[in-house]
Amino acid sequence: MTQKVIEVVGTSKQSFAKAAEAAVSEAAKTVRGIKWAHVESLDMQLEGAKVLLYRATTKIYFDVEH
Repeated sequence: MTQKVIEVVGTSKQSFAKAAEAAVSEAAKTVRGIKWAHVESLDMQLEGAKVLLYRATTKIYFDVEH
């Protein structure tokens, strides 16, 4: 089996988990055969101590079709 990896950034105003889910959901719109996702990094956009946006940089693994 051969897999390809792409990096997708998802965002959410609610949580890191929702941001990661958004990344997978967006990738699934154009990529078939997604098998794994790995959250590479987590970031927050802040205004003082207030979190404005959660961001999850996510690696998406999918099978290469032959």
